[in-house]
Amino acid sequence: MFDKLPMTVRGKAMLEAELKRLLQEERPRVISTIEEARAHGDISENADYEQAKDRQAMIEGRIAELQSKIAGAEVIDTSTIKSDRIVFGAKVKILDLEANEEAEYQIVGVDEADVKAGLISILSPLARALIGRKPKEVVTVKSPKGEKEYEVLAFRFGS
Repeated sequence: MFDKLPMTVRGKAMLEAELKRLLQEERPRVISTIEEARAHGDISENADYEQAKDRQAMIEGRIAELQSKIAGAEVIDTSTIKSDRIVFGAKVKILDLEANEEAEYQIVGVDEADVKAGLISILSPLARALIGRKPKEVVTVKSPKGEKEYEVLAFRFGS
C-alpha cells in the first residue's frame, strides 16, 4: 500500500524519544544488571542473570524495531498540507448516521494511533474509507460488528 509508512512529525518525535530512552537509560541499566549478576558467581542457575538477559534481548529488539520504523517513515508536517480531499494528517469530523453522533479523528501513522485521543491509524478501516473523500459524502465502513455509515461533515489540517 505504501512504499514508506506515513508518520506525523509528532509521531516521529515520540519514536525518537523512546529510542533515546532505550539507548541512554535502559540499555546501560540492563548491562549493569548483567555484570552485577555475573559477579555473583555461577550464572547457570542465577535467575537475576537470566531475567536481565531476557530484558536485554527485549530492549535490543525494540531498538532495532524503532530504528527500522524511523528509517522507513515518510515524515509529514500536517500543518503544510493543502488538499480539497481527505488525506493523511487530516482532522475529520464525521457523523455516525445510525447513532446520530458526531466524532472527530485525525488520520495518523500506525504507531501514533490512539482512538481514545481521537487518533486513528492510516491503515484502519475508517481511515481507509475516509481517504479521498469530501464533506457531505457518505462512507461505509466494514467492521467486525457489521457495516456502519458515516457522513463526512468537515475536515481540516494543522492544529
